[in-house]
Order: sequence, then structure tokens, then C-alpha cells
Amino acid sequence: MEYINTLREGSNVSDIYFCKSKTVAQTKAGKTYYNVTLQDKTGTLDAKIWELSNAIEHFEAMDYIKVEGSIVSFNNNLQLNIRRLRRASENEYDISEYMPVSKNSADEMYKELIRLVDSVKESHLQELLRSFFVEDTKFADGFKKHSAAKSIHHSFIGGLLQHSLAVAKICDFLASQYPVLNRDLLITAALCHDIGKMYELSDFPHNDYTDEGQLLGHIVMGAMMVRDKANNIEGFPANLQNELIHCILSHHGELEFGSPKKPAIIEAVALSYADNIDAKIETFQELLEGSSQKEDWLGFSKLFDSNVRRT
Repeated sequence: MEYINTLREGSNVSDIYFCKSKTVAQTKAGKTYYNVTLQDKTGTLDAKIWELSNAIEHFEAMDYIKVEGSIVSFNNNLQLNIRRLRRASENEYDISEYMPVSKNSADEMYKELIRLVDSVKESHLQELLRSFFVEDTKFADGFKKHSAAKSIHHSFIGGLLQHSLAVAKICDFLASQYPVLNRDLLITAALCHDIGKMYELSDFPHNDYTDEGQLLGHIVMGAMMVRDKANNIEGFPANLQNELIHCILSHHGELEFGSPKKPAIIEAVALSYADNIDAKIETFQELLEGSSQKEDWLGFSKLFDSNVRRT
């Protein structure tokens, strides 16, 4: 199989890919064409079908399609011009080759997560964590496989686990450097800060916003999930519950970034920075890995508001 991340300008392509999206558009001259996004486990590729002839069989988004065409460069990005296309039959492809997956072992990451859960000494917080990540096996299995985003960063199977673990490990380091931080509260908030994404985003292959996700968003949904669990734990201190929920509500740091509240306690400040660090570093890493350019300078990035360069 010719993986998307190996394709280069001038390559001739004849292979099966997952059709992530398909839209109908028109040229300035009024000619109809298709915009298509192809996907395999290494990334996505923009594609165009300029000639809607008998060589292009009917297909829809979420189909697996056999395409033939050539790779061109447009605005410094690779694009496939498709000449022939047909839907692939089920025995022609292996789904695991087409969905993006974390490079890290889900089982090993989850073992690390459980070690962090076990390190939390405050009994109510540990019981809350165990109610999510140990006792609720359906939630735990879904958490291992879920994405952390539709796009931008950690938008792959295992992304939610990888991101949550990374944020918790950053918070663990911060707590070791700054004794003023309540480590148990901070670790609990880090592991729970994005649990709402379990229901904000649908499973692969769609990995898109649900109705509930569009209406409420993962921050509010996560806060509600934590509140419901905490209310079922006998003697859970009200102040501790409020501080934990505040950390979740404020973890994007600013109102304009989607946080209902700005951080008001030191653990919330630490969590918001830890979350931002992992998101930004992963985003930059994905930018580097997704670029086909050989030059050091990769051009202007809207996400970083800067021209970016390889180290």
C-alpha cells in the first residue's frame, strides 16, 4: 500500500483509501467537480475530481475507494488529481490501515494512567477516578480508543488517552516543583479534564461532533460527568468537588478559548498551562510530520501565527 505520508509530487497513485469527505463544487466557468479528502492511518490528502466521466463510479463519504491519479502541488500542499475511481469491496482492505492510531501502546499508556490513579492519596478523589477508569469497564474501553479532537491535535484513535496521560504527567512534574500545588486535586483534574470528549465526538470512522457535543461542548459535559460521580460518593467534600469542577470548567484558560470560567485557583492555572503545552507541542509535531516539504522553513502557520521551521 502507498501510504499518504510517502506520496510526493509527480507520483502516480493506484490504491485504496478511505473517503473522509466529499463535496460538490463548481469552477468559475460553472463546471461541476468534486472536492474529496482521502485518509489512511498516516494522514489525510486533498483530492480533486475534475472530469465527472464514466471512469468515476458513484461513491459517498465514508466509502473505501480505489483511486487512480497523479500527485500535484497546489499552494505548497500535495493534492491528488483523480482520473479513475471505484468503490472497493470489503475483502480488498483492512480497516486498521485507514484510521489514524496513536504511535504509543494503548495498554501501556493505560497502565501508566492507573499508576497515577493509585498515587492519589485523597480517598474521595481516588474513588472518583476509579469509578471512571477502573470500575466502569465500558467507559475505560472507550477511553482507550477515543480521539481527543476532530482535527488540530490528537485526532486519532488513542488520542484522548495519550493527551490526558501527557497532561497528567506534566501536572505531576509541576506538583513536584511547586509544593503549594495540591497534587491529588491537580492529577485528578488532569485525568478528568477532557472526559467530556467521550460524548462530544463520535467514534471513528466519523470522529465528528455529536448533537450533544455541539449543544453543550466537552468542558460542560465533563463537569457534569464529574459532578454526577462525585454526588454518588458518600461524604465527598463540597468544597473539593467545587474546586475539581472549577479546574475542568477553566482548563482552556480564557473565555475566548471556550472556558466558561477563568482559572481562580492555583491548580486550575497549572492545569490550563499543562493542557496548552501538550496541545501545542503535539500540534507542532503533527505539522512537521505532515509536511512534504524538504526545506527547513515550512511556511506560515495560522495556528502559531508565525512562519515555522524545522529544528
